Amino acid sequence: MLRKTLVLLGAVGIVLFLFFYHESLLQWVQSTENDYVVLTTIIATLMSLFPVIPYPLVGGVVGAAYGPVLGAFVIWMGSTFASIIFFSMVRYGGFHKLGSKILLKYAATKKVTLLFERNAFLSITILRMIPVIPSILINAYAALSRVSFLSYAVASGLGKIPAMTLFALVGHTIVTNPIEIVYMIVIYGIFLAIIYTGYRLWTKNIEAKTVINKEKHPSQV
Repeated sequence: MLRKTLVLLGAVGIVLFLFFYHESLLQWVQSTENDYVVLTTIIATLMSLFPVIPYPLVGGVVGAAYGPVLGAFVIWMGSTFASIIFFSMVRYGGFHKLGSKILLKYAATKKVTLLFERNAFLSITILRMIPVIPSILINAYAALSRVSFLSYAVASGLGKIPAMTLFALVGHTIVTNPIEIVYMIVIYGIFLAIIYTGYRLWTKNIEAKTVINKEKHPSQV
């Protein structure tokens, strides 16, 4: 109980700090140099874990300040660290009830369950790439499932690469060559369409096989 209370108080304190000082932090990131990469990564992690402002905005600012390569790496690390922290809070920090409430909140939980039963690692990787699937749902489900910590961390990190790269590229391009943003959005849109189509076909295939198995083995339902 004490551990849970301390974690909760710490989270509330961080949220309040970010709420009142997030603009100052973003301004600092814009004016900083590459010597403060570690500190910027910590700020990105906190802003991803407690999104008082949209994370794509944070990614754009970091991309503009650090460039597309280093900027993408910084916001990717921040987002990945944040997902790992949330995973750890639910699985090891005594927040199982919170995780269960999150799962009940989303209708997509059933489909996530079907995917996890087939291949948890691949499911996490693909789901991370689809913006319509809430990140917090993936974090909570993975934390309450049997997937190992290492598998979750690696799969989650891989799945975040495309989106985090785009955020940094957009931020960098805005200050260098704004017209290229249109091409990036088109390319990313095509990429998402391919991923989402594959995801839909995969879920339909799994659902069909599940129905067939239930019909063949009704006693197991």
